[in-house]
Amino acid sequence: MVDREVEDALARSFLAELPAEVVGRLRAEGERADYPAGTTVYRAGSSPQAALVVQGLIRVYLASVQGRQVTIRYARPGDVLGIAVLVGGPASVGVQAVETSGLFRISARTLIAAARRDPRVSWAIAEELNRRLYDHLEQMAANAFGSVHQRVAGHLLDLASARQYPAGQLVAQISQQELADAVGSVREVVARTLRDFRAAGMVATTADSVVILDATRLYAESGGPVGL
Repeated sequence: MVDREVEDALARSFLAELPAEVVGRLRAEGERADYPAGTTVYRAGSSPQAALVVQGLIRVYLASVQGRQVTIRYARPGDVLGIAVLVGGPASVGVQAVETSGLFRISARTLIAAARRDPRVSWAIAEELNRRLYDHLEQMAANAFGSVHQRVAGHLLDLASARQYPAGQLVAQISQQELADAVGSVREVVARTLRDFRAAGMVATTADSVVILDATRLYAESGGPVGL
């Protein structure tokens, strides 16, 4: 049976630019896996893997030895994870399903073999890696120069995702003053920002926490690159 979500995601991804026979082999050898919100999909240091995001919102992050985390990428349907590690080997990153998500596992062996024998495949991979580099530069600029709305949205997602458990809510345990300090603003401005987010149905708030109701819309509010 044809999985329409997988087909749509393939059509939106850079994999659609590969020769038809390579795409057909990847489709035939791959498999779909679905994960509840909060699931760790890939742990730092694991064997290189590649996957196409089919559904949901995926977070790629770095973690310090003290347990602190920083998000380096959010991926959505049509995005491909793991291309860099196929080229450079295991990386110290983790991958987490922020929302209930679906991935289509890609055969790393098949894709690497195709790249080694066909310059069209290796060039498509090089272009994809270049897009990832430019997206990371844009995200760095958003983090440094973004509006208060963008910085608050991004910080809430990072904080809530770092503490999320499978099938649990996304909750950022932080006060308005602490949030203002974290994003370089003042409490009054952050309070107005949260009020806007509440009115839009993206969050709910208590005295010392923010519950994320719509992670996808909040990510869009953060100004993250559209094609991460």
